[in-house]
Amino acid sequence: MDYQVFLKKVLDWLFSSGLHISLVIILTWIAIRILKKLSGRLIQLVAQQKDDGEFQKRTQTLGAMVRYVLLFAIVAVAAMIVLKELGIDIGPILAAAGIVGLAVGFGAQSLVKDIISGFFILLEDQIRVGDVVNIGDKAGLVEKVSLRTTVLRDLAGNVHYVPNGHINVVTNMTKDYSRYVFDIGIAYREDVDEVIKVIKGIDEELRNDPEFKDDILEPIEIFGLDQFAASAVIIKARTTTLPIKQWKIGREFNRRLKKRFDELKIEIPFPHVTLYMGEGKDGGSPPLRIIKEDK
Repeated sequence: MDYQVFLKKVLDWLFSSGLHISLVIILTWIAIRILKKLSGRLIQLVAQQKDDGEFQKRTQTLGAMVRYVLLFAIVAVAAMIVLKELGIDIGPILAAAGIVGLAVGFGAQSLVKDIISGFFILLEDQIRVGDVVNIGDKAGLVEKVSLRTTVLRDLAGNVHYVPNGHINVVTNMTKDYSRYVFDIGIAYREDVDEVIKVIKGIDEELRNDPEFKDDILEPIEIFGLDQFAASAVIIKARTTTLPIKQWKIGREFNRRLKKRFDELKIEIPFPHVTLYMGEGKDGGSPPLRIIKEDK
């Protein structure tokens, strides 16, 4: 008799809660399969929008993060339903999970901040591997961008690991294109128009040189005489190049400009100091006494 009662209870459970649990498991499995296929196709579709390896890697990273969050949500909801069908009160579990989550949130708030900041850095395409950037007081070539950190290597070879949560301002010097600004100082006695012609001539030489022409995007822009400095007049100009090529072009331009100035005897001034010994009431100046000491 007891055996029949037990068997009846088991059958009743199987056709009620057991059936519900099986249905939840099946639906969860189907939902996970659909999510994986749809997310994979969507990521692939977005990645194909640009023939850019860095963009594709960025899309894969963000897509994987979103997919894992959705998978966790689906599994968590399914687990709660199964526990409820098993007769387990999920109220205390949810309360405990909330307390644990709150404690972890307080303890790992810096990590969470880093991940959220990294997500938006990747989403907004602020930094790419290969860019040269300034982040706070650190500058260098971007070697890696992850959800938690950005890795920079400076000119001296030092590697800086910058937590994304600490990034407030990013100065990207190689986004889409780069520019090099020239402040060219010449002596006050020089003809500014003649110097501008020389500058344009050097730029034309560079744009016709097979070694440099592919890196220069536009003819040099000459803004004119920018300021009257203490020992020189400053002519300001800038050139536009491919990303990260501005320093190469700028150095070669400066080298050629210095040689051309030497050929044309155009003076690049250095600081001058004029000594004024004063003037007496009679209009005369006191003598300047120079004493040479033998060492």
